[in-house]
This record gives sequence, structure tokens and C-alpha cells, in this order.
Amino acid sequence: MNEHAKPTLDDVARAAGVSTATVSRCLNSPDQVIALTRERVMLAVERLGYTPDFGGRALASRRTNTVGAIIPTMDNAIFARGLQSFQETLSRFGKTLLVASSGYDPARERQQMEALAGRGADGLLLIGSARPESSTEYLRRRGIPFVGAWNLGSGDGCFVGFDNRAAAARLAEMVIARGHRRLAMIAGISYMNDRAADRTAGVRAAAEAAGIAPADLPVIEAAYTFEDGARAMGELMKANPRPTVVMCGNDVLAVGAMQMARELGLKVPGDVSLTGFDDIDLAGVVDPKLTTVRVPHRRMGEAAAEMLIKLITKQPVERRIEIPTAIIERGTLGPPRADSGHKG
Repeated sequence: MNEHAKPTLDDVARAAGVSTATVSRCLNSPDQVIALTRERVMLAVERLGYTPDFGGRALASRRTNTVGAIIPTMDNAIFARGLQSFQETLSRFGKTLLVASSGYDPARERQQMEALAGRGADGLLLIGSARPESSTEYLRRRGIPFVGAWNLGSGDGCFVGFDNRAAAARLAEMVIARGHRRLAMIAGISYMNDRAADRTAGVRAAAEAAGIAPADLPVIEAAYTFEDGARAMGELMKANPRPTVVMCGNDVLAVGAMQMARELGLKVPGDVSLTGFDDIDLAGVVDPKLTTVRVPHRRMGEAAAEMLIKLITKQPVERRIEIPTAIIERGTLGPPRADSGHKG
């Protein structure tokens, strides 16, 4: 081979001592090649600096080996672990990940769908199921398989996720079992966010089952920022009597609420208890550490990638995979104080 010539598939095959068909399988469907052969081929690819002809491959196979993921925002750590695991799993199958964000805007999500479809994405990862039916119908008409994650969805779609409503209800039941009757909630904004809406519904259902009237459970919806969590906490603490516990729709809101509690001279959990949701890294380093719901982000990302690969390759697939959550009890939840009304 001329040292200045671009290496070819034949060059890789000769260097690895295999057929060109085997090299193609290693690049397109690595799971179909035994590990020893795959390693030999990939070493040859790396040594020669071979770059696959994606355009030609796409024309031949009608696949580009790219997968798209549209997430609501890149500002929030809740998606980072899941996407990392999603990408790692895709890479084992020779797939490249393209990520876009919608800003919780259904029109922008549709634009991102069309952009990724235009780039030839073989499949898409979507978050939740709160979107116009016309958007999912667009993907079906184009023949682009998609998987929803972070919830269990509804209808005949494919989902990998967890039951947000049930997880929030279990946490609320534990809070009530500690003796709390004056609950409040800082929820995520529920518009186009079924996860936020389900978590609020779960807390309300547990409170109602315990005989707490809906009017006695104030809920403030807030964007997922520290500042908005703090602002909502300030509003809730103006009540007389004030809540003895504030349940937050995610950990970022809870940490913002904790900051505001300190600014108001309130001890957590002595004067007011707090809970979060997600168990991001921050939950384990704040002081006191946050009682929260652990969401299995990495397992969810891995399972979503495996499901999407099966859909792309037209293999049988389990259409709904539920990943269990767990309550992580730490230092921000305690019993209510007997005199925990307004400080005079």
C-alpha cells in the first residue's frame, strides 16, 4: 500500500488476515463477530488509520449508523448519566450518537426530529411521552424507530423507564409515616413534562389516601434551577402555619430550597424537612445530605440503547421495560416539630 494512499477495506482485511466481509461485520455489527477476531480487525483499523466510507455504507445498507437523542435540556445533570450509558452501549454496536435539546418546546422538538431524520438517523431516543401525536406519527411515516425513556409511557410505543407517579407516592407515604401532615411541594413545570406531572400526582395521591385535603397541599411549579427552587421555598415559608416538609420535584430544586431555608434562619430538618428526586451527585454532598429517590439513569440508558438497536435491526423486542427506583434516606428528612408553625 502506498503510504500516502487512503487505506481501504481490502488493506484492513489483508492486515488482519480476514475477509472484507468480516471487516464489514466488525464495523457494522460488531456483536456478530467473535471477540478475538474483532480485536484483530480493530487493531488493523487503528494501525492503518482506516476511516469507513459512511456515505457508501449508508447507500448500500440504508443505514448511517447514527442515532439521535433529543433531550429537554442540557443544563440539567439528570440526563448526563443516562446519555453517557446510552452512548457507551451504542458504541459497542458501531453507532454514533447525535444529541439535540428541545427546551421543553414541542415545536422545537419536532424541528430536531426533522433535522435528525434529514441526517439519516437510524433511530431516536426521546424523553417521556408528552408530545403532539403528529410528531410521533411523523417518525412512523418516515420509518424511524424510536424509544421513550424516563417514564413508562402509554399506548403502543416502546419505553424504558420508571413509574414516576408510584415513586413519588412511595416517598410521600414515608414522609407521612414520619408524622408530617402539613406537606408542600415544589414541582417541576408540568407543561410538556409528564415526569413532573406524574410526580406531583403521586404526592397528591398519597396525601389524599392519608386524609390530607388537596387544599392543604400547596404546590408551586418551578423551572429546574437552584434560583427557582429557592424562590418557591420562600413563597411556601410565608404560610401560617408553614409546611413541616417540602417535597421537591428534583434534587436541584431541593438544594435551592435548602439554601433559602438557611437564609430564612430555618434548620433542615429541625424546622423544615426536605426531599428531592433523582439522586444526582449533588444530593450526596450537600449538608445535610438529601433524602431523595434514586433513579437508575445508567441502567435506563443502557436498556434504551439495547431496545433501540433491536428496533433498528428488526429484532423482537419487549416494548416496555420498567427499571425500579429506590428511596435513599439521608439527613434532610426528620419528624415534624410540635411547635413548627411560624416563628414569632
